[in-house]
Amino acid sequence: MDEQALLGLNPNADADFRQRALAYFEQLKVSQDAWQVCAEALAQSIYSDDHIKFFCFQVLEHQIKFKYSELTEVQQQLIRETLITWLQAQMLNPQPEKTFIRNKAAQVFALLFVTEYLTKWPKFFFDILSVVDLNPRGVDMYLRILMAVDAELVDRDVVHTSEASYYFALTFEARRNTLLKDTMREQCIPSLVESWYQILQNYQYNNSELTCQCLEVVGAYVSWIDLSLIANERFINMLLGHMSVEVLREEACDCLFEIVNKGMDPIDKTKLVESLCQVLQSAGLFSIDQEDDVDFLARFSKLVNGMGQALIASWTKLIKNGDMKSAQDTLQAIEAKVSLMLQLLIHEDDDISSNIIGFCYDYLHILKQLSALSDQQKANVEAIMLAVMKKLTYDEEYNFENEGEDEAMFVEYRKQLKLLLDRLAQVSPELLLASVRRVFNTTLQNWQTTRFMEVEVAIRLLYMLAEALPVSHGAHFSGDVTKATALQDMMRTLVTSGVSAYQHTSVTLEFFETVVRYEKFFAVEPQHIPTVLMAFLDHRGLRHTSPKVRSRTAYLFSRFVKSLNKQMNPFIEDVLNRIQDLLELSPPENGYQALLSSDDQLFIYETAGVLIVNSEYSAERKQVLMRNLLTPLMEKFKVLLEKLMMAQDEDRQMALADCLNHAVGFASRTSKAFSNKQTVKQCGCSEVYLDCLQTFLPALSCPLQKEVLRSGVRTFLHRMIICLEEEVLPFIPSASEHMLKDCEAKDLQEFIPLINQITAKFKTQVSPFLQQMFMPLLHAIFEVLLLPAEENDQSAALEKQMLRRSYFAFLQTVTGSGMSEVIANQGAENVERVLFTVIQGAVDYPDPIAQKTCFIILSKLVELWGGKDGPVGFADFVYKHIVPACFLAPLKQTFDLADAQTVLALSECAVTLKTIHLKR
Repeated sequence: MDEQALLGLNPNADADFRQRALAYFEQLKVSQDAWQVCAEALAQSIYSDDHIKFFCFQVLEHQIKFKYSELTEVQQQLIRETLITWLQAQMLNPQPEKTFIRNKAAQVFALLFVTEYLTKWPKFFFDILSVVDLNPRGVDMYLRILMAVDAELVDRDVVHTSEASYYFALTFEARRNTLLKDTMREQCIPSLVESWYQILQNYQYNNSELTCQCLEVVGAYVSWIDLSLIANERFINMLLGHMSVEVLREEACDCLFEIVNKGMDPIDKTKLVESLCQVLQSAGLFSIDQEDDVDFLARFSKLVNGMGQALIASWTKLIKNGDMKSAQDTLQAIEAKVSLMLQLLIHEDDDISSNIIGFCYDYLHILKQLSALSDQQKANVEAIMLAVMKKLTYDEEYNFENEGEDEAMFVEYRKQLKLLLDRLAQVSPELLLASVRRVFNTTLQNWQTTRFMEVEVAIRLLYMLAEALPVSHGAHFSGDVTKATALQDMMRTLVTSGVSAYQHTSVTLEFFETVVRYEKFFAVEPQHIPTVLMAFLDHRGLRHTSPKVRSRTAYLFSRFVKSLNKQMNPFIEDVLNRIQDLLELSPPENGYQALLSSDDQLFIYETAGVLIVNSEYSAERKQVLMRNLLTPLMEKFKVLLEKLMMAQDEDRQMALADCLNHAVGFASRTSKAFSNKQTVKQCGCSEVYLDCLQTFLPALSCPLQKEVLRSGVRTFLHRMIICLEEEVLPFIPSASEHMLKDCEAKDLQEFIPLINQITAKFKTQVSPFLQQMFMPLLHAIFEVLLLPAEENDQSAALEKQMLRRSYFAFLQTVTGSGMSEVIANQGAENVERVLFTVIQGAVDYPDPIAQKTCFIILSKLVELWGGKDGPVGFADFVYKHIVPACFLAPLKQTFDLADAQTVLALSECAVTLKTIHLKR
């Protein structure tokens, strides 16, 4: 071996050596006999360096995985012998191999097993067992090999292939794995099970590591071997014995969980679970102590969850089969586990609680199906409800300012609890409503002296009721009188209690979230609107000390105002005055830290627009208010644009361009209050927006920070096409001309949708403009597509692909809007060039989305031009190019019918052929 190259295997080696080692590995992989050198090195223990040993196993692994069939019988025998020799050496080595080497060796054994077991090496396991006997190092390797074999046969997380033939490979592999498992069940599983029993018996008191490893193997194999081999007295007694040994009980728990999880007859399953429970209960495991080892309790909780869900699955099957007697027995068995389930659900450790939620959820599902609940069942429902309410509460350690992994896990856990709450509502909505009301009222009566987490959870429960007790269109305050009254009372308490002033961000946010969730309350009791508006507008909301609260409140305020619509009328002028300072565009140079980020300001501008548009003012008054809102933006824009033109420093240019972009974005956002041109006209606001257009368009000719500025103005034009319709048209030609100057792939890609929107909306109205700019646009596209790019520049390749798609989408819009004359009038040579690009797109580029679009264009052109009066030479083009394209595209190797988009492309290809048949 190349000793120099091997030095690079050490993780501490420098980059050049590492690069050389990598190249050497690639070289050995393609070499005919390099694997033999590696096999010899392993069999004779030539190298002591761990990284070289690992490397040798990698070379062998590659040989077995990809080139095994090329080897002769003798060579294959050599690989078998090498592995066995290596295994024998493990028993004699003074020091055991590192774990990563043992794991890699086990993987290589497992690969050889799946390759050879059915043909050349039926005695695979017996040969290994005869070598390892009960030697601890040998047993360790034997167990690792068993886990690696199970991973090859069962673990579907292992994706073994990534080619287009994935599906074929998967079915081949599934068939092979089934055959391997069947053969193992027949030939060796009983012997393997016996060996596990011997290992457990031998090592349970003096080698916990091997015992745990063996329990893991039993747990893995139990899912696909005959359960009676494991679920019998001698095995179960041993496992139950392990449950009281501290170092073994977690693995024993997992092993029992796998046994319980195994599919079997419902009556047998109930018997198995019950017999396990009796023994576990008599061992004292059913009385949960908060002080117990939480890692063990988390596993135990998972086991109890498995037992509970197994019993519920049995009950469901028995009910389905009509066996009411056995179903009743199983239901009693389930009920007997509820007190244990509740102890685990209420446990202060969230992992333990989270692991039992599945059983809890399924138990409630059973109760939902029963015609009447017993007193005990009602008590269980109430106990689950109280547990959920308690567990929803934040703990002292939760970090609201800097949420990390623990906080994210609690948020996920809360989502699980919410599902339980929703299920509780289905079982007993009255009980849920009464419980929440009790907790809510008690807490809010004394909120000033109550801890933040209890206040937050009280409001949170009210919020959660909205989804737990669903109604159409949020009409919680009509219909069922009891429910409506209860919710109305709680909402009244929420907004009049003063709790919005509580000094904790979680309470503040929950207050605003709930107010917005129940916005229909304010239609019933509008007298509370001013109180809530003040909370939104002062230090509790938009002016809160926490940026997180300010940001969320900006969004919620916008939703609140939109939902109240006409009820906001009395407060419009006051609100607009109070938000004036929040609307200021903060230029980069003043160093003033604005209260809201520009993203948050978007919501405030939208809110201002909605307030003005939905008001009952006259059109004149609305126009004045809208002008007051937008004029400061326009004035600032002009000043900043001048500054940008003169700015030298690139950072300053970027800051100014961002600020200009925000100004355009804010103006654009105010227009969201309008649905179409009609509403803009009615409000007398067309003129203001036309002024904005004239103010913003000069930015397109600014040579600095083009991408940012163009992007903002483009978005504004999209909105104005909806709001002003044909009034925008005079501005389009010069805007387009500027946007086509010195543009890159991304600019074009974003400009084309604007042209598509204009084309689709105005059709023949814009035909002269389209005819004029058609070829300049195409030239700009072709120029960018023809730019040379580095071979492995992925992002450049993707940009070109997206641009190509946009180009074809543009042609599709033109042809689909009945304006094929725009193309026809470009002169024969240009028309031909365009048509050839479409043929190329349909056949040559392995992009099914673009191919589909190309076939849609071709079938449309055939429909429009394929008749007798079509353009000269088009009929020829159909037969010489379009028909062949319909066959060439599907014949390409890259045309993958396992891909949904490709199937759609094929469908459009067929439509094209059908259209040709009909027209010709």
